[in-house]
Amino acid sequence: MSAPIGSVSAMTSIVYNTATTLNGFLADEQNSLAWLFAVDNAQAPDMAAFMERIGVFVEGSTTYEWVLKEENLVAEPHKWQQFYGSRPTFVFTSRQLAVPAGADVRFVSGPVADALPAILAAAEGKDVWLVGGGELAGAFLDIDAVDEIVLSVAPAALPAGAPLLPRTVGSERLTLESAVKCGQFAQLTYLVKK
Repeated sequence: MSAPIGSVSAMTSIVYNTATTLNGFLADEQNSLAWLFAVDNAQAPDMAAFMERIGVFVEGSTTYEWVLKEENLVAEPHKWQQFYGSRPTFVFTSRQLAVPAGADVRFVSGPVADALPAILAAAEGKDVWLVGGGELAGAFLDIDAVDEIVLSVAPAALPAGAPLLPRTVGSERLTLESAVKCGQFAQLTYLVKK
């Protein structure tokens, strides 16, 4: 895999890994993931192997705030380690947001290209998990800074909500690497051409 702009290591990849509805929504109109939690996840994609690759997380403020609220992480900061471990988390926002005690959260604003060198350096040769949302993933794609897209497609549809990727991305940019059945999910992995 080729290293993105400003990479400190040719081995570092930026991976947009997310769950989506059949019709391409990440969350409903209230930013809820109730649709996802309703899916039988007994054989959901195994995240353990993926997490071994990850050196840093990148999120938009809506995703970050949802996780804080849903898991009550400010009041129960010990739970942060269960999800993120000691890995740094970069949050794109123009506001000051709460940070769970002991969490390594770094707020950034402005163009993705400006923050990318610090994100890659923090990954220390491991991969970057671009958690979401879709607009942030689109901003990374705009500057050719996404190497892989991993979609766990759930058997659900929503009439509206937060789009998976609010961009036009032609098939010439994506190569299907794998398609795997994981219980009720179809996990699709695409390599992104620069």
